[in-house]
Amino acid sequence: MRYPFGNSTDSSPIRFNCSANGIAKIGQFHVEEVTETSITVGIRPKCNRTIGKIERLFGENYAPSRNQNIILLQECEKPFDSCIIRRKFIENRLNLNRCKSANNVSCFSSSEGGVIMADVMSFDDIVNRSQCKFWFSSITSESSDGYSEVSLEFERVKLSWWLKGGCGNTTCSENTKCTVVKLSDGAVGHRCSCLDGFHGDDLGGGRCRGASNGLGGSVRVIVLGAGIVFGALLMVVLIAICFCLQKRFVSSRSLSIAKRLLCEVAGNSSVPFYTFKEIEKATDGFSDQNKLGTGAYGTVYAGKLANGSRGAVKRLRRRDTKSIDQVVNEIKLLSSVNHPNLVRLLGCCIAHGEPILVYEFMPNGTLSQHLQREGGNAPLPLRLRLAIASQTANAIAHLHSSVNPPIYHRDIKSSNILLDYSFNSKISDFGLSRLGMTEFDASHISTAPQGTPGYLDPQYHQDFQLSDKSDVYSFGVVLVEIISAMKVIDFSRPFSEVNLAALAVDRIGQGRVEEIVDPYLKTETDPRKFGYVQNAAELAFRCLSFHRDMRPTMTEVAEELQRIRVLYTEAENPESSVDGVKS
Repeated sequence: MRYPFGNSTDSSPIRFNCSANGIAKIGQFHVEEVTETSITVGIRPKCNRTIGKIERLFGENYAPSRNQNIILLQECEKPFDSCIIRRKFIENRLNLNRCKSANNVSCFSSSEGGVIMADVMSFDDIVNRSQCKFWFSSITSESSDGYSEVSLEFERVKLSWWLKGGCGNTTCSENTKCTVVKLSDGAVGHRCSCLDGFHGDDLGGGRCRGASNGLGGSVRVIVLGAGIVFGALLMVVLIAICFCLQKRFVSSRSLSIAKRLLCEVAGNSSVPFYTFKEIEKATDGFSDQNKLGTGAYGTVYAGKLANGSRGAVKRLRRRDTKSIDQVVNEIKLLSSVNHPNLVRLLGCCIAHGEPILVYEFMPNGTLSQHLQREGGNAPLPLRLRLAIASQTANAIAHLHSSVNPPIYHRDIKSSNILLDYSFNSKISDFGLSRLGMTEFDASHISTAPQGTPGYLDPQYHQDFQLSDKSDVYSFGVVLVEIISAMKVIDFSRPFSEVNLAALAVDRIGQGRVEEIVDPYLKTETDPRKFGYVQNAAELAFRCLSFHRDMRPTMTEVAEELQRIRVLYTEAENPESSVDGVKS
């Protein structure tokens, strides 16, 4: 083992207990990885482990890193920053179901008050300030790409290690750099490491050697002016200071992001948590054979879950704070509403910098795929189209009128309308959704326009005033898609007709609805029943009004579509039922 690490029998500054089979331990905990900056230790979840036993992770030359750990504690007098992880979130993942006396887990990190200038945690701070009885497990948080690559690893703790004394009193040799480690008691330690391009046999101050240049060891010396040398040294020092400050800021920010994500997800919902290994196994390693589709925010895979059911696994493309906000937002909203035409969230995963969501599986894909005849899909009959439109409108109306405060989806489009085994519709993708005002507040809120081109409310885009009528406009575009099967944006059409909404408003306004109706519906539908298509088109026309006050509410839209659907079904077959999609 490289210096300064060794076993309990030698004189190395940092000694591990080594078992007969070669497993290194700190106390009773397995050492899983040693790097030039940290020691990763496995912390298996354990019920009723007294909090004092965490002292074994504090040695003369190592302690838990302040910027990389979240300590999971039980039976605390109060939560930290309101951070409580609900039992259901991790009970199966971390065997919390064995802890009969504890309902929830509190997450502690020493970034909350206390000694915040230290690089490592304080044992006294954890034990005394936490006011908790038990230490359950730990989570490590690390950012490998600045702000974006946030990785959470359960059942781990990262120990920062050091040698005694500051850099001024070190034995670091030439071609090395010295890193100061600020300790919780105000003292400092240090670590030596080789500069880039050099390597050595130890991490504590031994010689760092450069690669041979094939010149027999001769060195060509260039003498520089004193002013140039001083300037160069000053530049190096400034760069080093900036690098250290940035690294400290990024590491602290990483823990803040990770903890916020963990607390908001686990503390505000009962959505189950999956490990990354379970997700990998379910999707066969995210194989292309299981890929269902790729969108602006990520890729969706079919997966077979551990209980044998099928799920749709959404792996986000971006790993930045915006995508994390959307994941947290979606989990919050989907766990707070229940409607047969809203997709169900089955679970989530936070690992390797990737937020991953698991939804119920929709075998018939998206409405857009069927309208555009992708993958050889047969055209949908009018009966089915009216049913899908009616169900979708009911779901949006539920978000607007049956939830307090109301929820505005903000990204209603045909590709976010999924179809189950019986072609019932399910609205998905709540990443951009927002809570509206309560009935005692203003009727709209101000926010930057977000959504998909072609579906975006033009008045919302103009004045930034978001309201329920923005979803009404987007649904109006979907309704035009349903009756026309045209693309929302199509540059092969004449310039003035590229935008489907503009084209529909023009044709419907002039009474020329037949020019935009899907040719299949003209051949499939009895001419005597074509009036129902006309009724749907006129409803879409009202939804697409530029002024929001001229648009109907989603409740009115849902009621009108249900009326059209009932009349059509009765005309088609007086004995048919409209309670379900099947007649």
